[in-house]
Amino acid sequence: MNELAPCPQCKSTFTYELDNLLACPECGHEWNPAEENKAEAFVVKDSNGNILQNGDSVVVIKNLPVRGSSQSIKAGTKVRNIRLVDSDHNIDCKIDGFGAMALKSEFVKKA
Repeated sequence: MNELAPCPQCKSTFTYELDNLLACPECGHEWNPAEENKAEAFVVKDSNGNILQNGDSVVVIKNLPVRGSSQSIKAGTKVRNIRLVDSDHNIDCKIDGFGAMALKSEFVKKA
């Protein structure tokens, strides 16, 4: 017998299948388990463990050298309107004086 996921709202284990959805008889919540797994899989956290979202502002916590440039991004530089991407460098942004950049979330903190 296949074990179904518990309800994400009330944590009831009495869930059942309803077409391509899962349903909870106790609270009435219906959800698509495929969409839920995708949403939970991509979470980006800053150096302090805060969850980042598109459009957030962050502050660089360490001097970061820039390839092809003699300048570096200084600690304390504020970056506005970030965009999260699913890659090695998981933040895309524009930094004044440098242009478009890709940063790792471990070198920033939420502003």
